[in-house]
Amino acid sequence: MPDDHYLSMDQLQVGLYVHLDLKWFEHPFTFGHFKIKSEEQIQVIRSLGLKAVRFSPDLSEGRLPPKMAASPAPSPNAGAVPVACAEPELSPIMLAKRAMMEQMRLRRQNAERIENAFADTANIARDIEKNMYSKPAETVQQATKLISQIADSILSAPELAIHVMGDKMGGDELYFHALNVTILSMMVARDIKLPVEVVSVLGIGALLHDIGRKEVPDKILRKTEALTQAERNFYELHCQYGVDLGRRLQLAPPVLAIIREHHEFFDGTGYPAKLKGESISLLSRIVVIANYYDELCNPPVFAEALTPHEALSIMFAKLRSKFDPKLLQVFIRCLGVYPPSTIVQLSNGAIGMVATVNTAQPMKPTVMVYDADVPKDEAILLDMQRETEINIAKAIRPAQVPREVYNYLSPRKRVSYYFDAASARPNAAKS
Repeated sequence: MPDDHYLSMDQLQVGLYVHLDLKWFEHPFTFGHFKIKSEEQIQVIRSLGLKAVRFSPDLSEGRLPPKMAASPAPSPNAGAVPVACAEPELSPIMLAKRAMMEQMRLRRQNAERIENAFADTANIARDIEKNMYSKPAETVQQATKLISQIADSILSAPELAIHVMGDKMGGDELYFHALNVTILSMMVARDIKLPVEVVSVLGIGALLHDIGRKEVPDKILRKTEALTQAERNFYELHCQYGVDLGRRLQLAPPVLAIIREHHEFFDGTGYPAKLKGESISLLSRIVVIANYYDELCNPPVFAEALTPHEALSIMFAKLRSKFDPKLLQVFIRCLGVYPPSTIVQLSNGAIGMVATVNTAQPMKPTVMVYDADVPKDEAILLDMQRETEINIAKAIRPAQVPREVYNYLSPRKRVSYYFDAASARPNAAKS
């Protein structure tokens, strides 16, 4: 990597890629390193109290200044006084930076609230999965109440934000998958404006779609190599096992249809009945998409997991015939090209992780950005709706980023989603 160089303040020019050797909160820019794009930026840099500015010739454009001192150089910023300390009254641009920092603090606070709500909901989902046989009537009542509260919250919100959750709860239990499928299915239902009573039915079916797996031996469920044909046949019976249990639980016929049909594909290649097209119920067609997506992101063998971006790309490019085309478009539109948990590279070269997607503006997510100079618990959170100078350039696989960046961003081993309903807080887990 070429040596960095230093410039005096009068050598600054548009096109230079500069590094501000200040703490993140001591300058007004989104990043501490960037390519200068305007004379206004030059004036702001000159106001920061620095005696010299470090820059990278290889990242710069245009004709470079003739006088350059290759590093190591005398401490170029010795005696520099950050503007935040030098001026009791902050400039408008620094005030804007402070406002940005306050917004980030509120987003972190909001994320903690949503994590807590998710933990509460996941605990209820765990109890439902655990008590389905021992306390059937009570469990169905508990599931109905939970789904009703989630549906009310999701449908009454003016905006719906989908967040990636942490791994605080650990484990790979079935209820995490059931909860993911439920949230993603109800996200689609909101977008296509299904009535609340229909959304509640969808939610119950999505939450209980895999209850028949209780009858499948663990050695089949947890097998990491390919199933034999006999094992595959046994596994596929979980749909009918689920329907049988659902009947004993007196679940509604539309719920039973979801349990029966959640592996049926639009092109007729699914199971157990090889149903095709609209012979599969509408609610089942929604759950099929959410279920397949989550299985790609969270397979039994972690090494086989696809990133959310890869999962959506494959479903759209290679497997499109398997899903209701209109519902698949809705699903992708809601999650965006870069779903929560996707590792991305920004147009300025920075690496980040998509933390939140607003379903109304899916192409403008909130991105948590890696910056070695910013503590992880104070990480930069960029709202891409507000950013005019920076955009997402591409998605990248976690294996392509350095270990320290990966650990900082902490992409979750298991991708779990929960929602934030702006005016109706997601307290559906409170019972």
